[in-house]
Amino acid sequence: MATNETEVGIIGAGAWGTALALSAVRAGHEAWLWAREPELVTAMREKRENVRYLPGVALPEAVHPTGDLAQAASCELLLLVTPAQATRAMLRRLREEAGRETGPLVLCAKGIEQGTGLFLSQIVEEELPAVEPFVLSGPSFASEVARGLPAAVTLAGHDIERARTLARRLAHRGFRIYSSDDVIGVQLGGALKNVLAIACGIVDGKGLGDSARAALLTRAFAEMRRFGQALGARPETLTGLSGLGDLMLTATSTQSRNYSLGRELGRGRALADILAERITVAEGVHTAQVVTRLAHEHGIDMPISESVQRVVSGASDADAEISRLLSRPLRDEN
Repeated sequence: MATNETEVGIIGAGAWGTALALSAVRAGHEAWLWAREPELVTAMREKRENVRYLPGVALPEAVHPTGDLAQAASCELLLLVTPAQATRAMLRRLREEAGRETGPLVLCAKGIEQGTGLFLSQIVEEELPAVEPFVLSGPSFASEVARGLPAAVTLAGHDIERARTLARRLAHRGFRIYSSDDVIGVQLGGALKNVLAIACGIVDGKGLGDSARAALLTRAFAEMRRFGQALGARPETLTGLSGLGDLMLTATSTQSRNYSLGRELGRGRALADILAERITVAEGVHTAQVVTRLAHEHGIDMPISESVQRVVSGASDADAEISRLLSRPLRDEN
């Protein structure tokens, strides 16, 4: 494995992976950006732009598109930016095709594995036990980070000193990175906010007003706190960038894939039709199922998340779930 600290490998050349490659260059690194599609690699090399996922943003010469997984994985610092549900398969490819079995790995997707209910760091511990997992999460849109607009996120690792070191290596003036050792808490906020953002999108798609959206956001954050308490997240993590911060961004902007999907659902469109038009993944669709299952297993009251799951699974529709939520018995707020 290469030990050059000026090189960063980025696995996944979607919008977020490409934005992180650009950010790494601004932090003083050479970025090896791996894509699984040969035609995407060729196009990025020739046009110096990721036309498919991040059009209009030039790729500097320090970004090296590659289809060679072993080449990208040879960098001492590796960022995994493939979709959450593909994490286990990608880790196996890193081990079997690229021989990557040690070193730091920064997880940049947001989700929980559907079949097992495991967080992404726990999948790493199963598949690559000698690899040190870190998590990067927080309120950040790929298009804005790619253009160099200011953003702040959290990088978590079990070893806080190592997390601080990696944060310093990847941060720069426009990309502030705060460190944490609450690995589960940072992942929990990033995963759950996608589900809750779909709910907020549905409210706006139905035209229920700003007051309804504010009420839903507040109760959504209450669900996040309850879920976090049951699974061992720290309260201060959930009120930070990777929890409340990410929820506020993802649940209120049309740039959000999950919010925009919810808004289309609220307007009466079928989920299959919405997804058929997209080349990107709305992780909340996948995460809703596992979040609801974990909530039942732990006895956590999460009515908003459950309503999202009913809608995206086809068991109910938006109108019925709005009626159900509005008909719940009144109770003390806390």
